[in-house]
Amino acid sequence: QVQLVESGGGLVQAGGSLRLTCAASGRTFSSYGMAWFRQAPGKERELVAAISGRGFYTYYADSVKGRFTISRDNAKNTAHLQMSSLKSEDTAVYYCAADVNLNTVLTGTRINYWGQGTQVTVSS
Repeated sequence: QVQLVESGGGLVQAGGSLRLTCAASGRTFSSYGMAWFRQAPGKERELVAAISGRGFYTYYADSVKGRFTISRDNAKNTAHLQMSSLKSEDTAVYYCAADVNLNTVLTGTRINYWGQGTQVTVSS
């Protein structure tokens, strides 16, 4: 069983930066692929970024490439999303997700573990 808790969301001006953190419980954190999803009002949930268990593989949505960086610290059971050059269209609730199967994480379906979400609001 894995529990995920996000933090670091908030209100920021366009062009600013935020760093989201996902803290995970459990002793086998490095076995899990991790991802950040987001969902804006009236829109479908979308995959923003993902990282493999040991961090050797990363994925980014085209909309965030060059602006967002996903990372993880397996010694601290944490994953991070560094967001820079934020735009108003980045406004959404951001969710941390984890699954032992990285492909499951990348497809966004039947993911076993989700956090409660953290609101990111970018003002223009």
